[in-house]
Amino acid sequence: MAEGLKIEIVSPERLLLSEVVTSVTVPGTEGYFTVMFDHAPFMTTLRPGFITVNGLSGRDEIYFVKGGFADVSADGLTILAEQSAPYAEFDHVELAEQIKAAEAELVTAKTPEEQSYAQEVVSALANLAIEAGQINGAHIH
Repeated sequence: MAEGLKIEIVSPERLLLSEVVTSVTVPGTEGYFTVMFDHAPFMTTLRPGFITVNGLSGRDEIYFVKGGFADVSADGLTILAEQSAPYAEFDHVELAEQIKAAEAELVTAKTPEEQSYAQEVVSALANLAIEAGQINGAHIH
């Protein structure tokens, strides 16, 4: 049997996860990527999204991260998240409120730069809501 991947998800509030798993799918700023045992080392930034952890038992666990960094090394994968939580603790109501506030900012943006930034925020939050809905619809917790 192949060795597993050591993963740690750390946020300022707590160490959320520390275990050996089969693989982890992570929301990088350039798109999702998957890390398995013996992956080549690299470091990248994260966008808000959901981490899927494939456990050695075959059970998947999902965690929310609000940005941060992923560091893949010979020791495994370390996620240094701005904020993190198990999917069960993800606040769908707060996300809906953030989307409304971002849409209001977009309407009141005056300069092209403000409009562009506001549109990016609205799009990112809307994509996050879609991902959360897909996870919820699949009944994966």
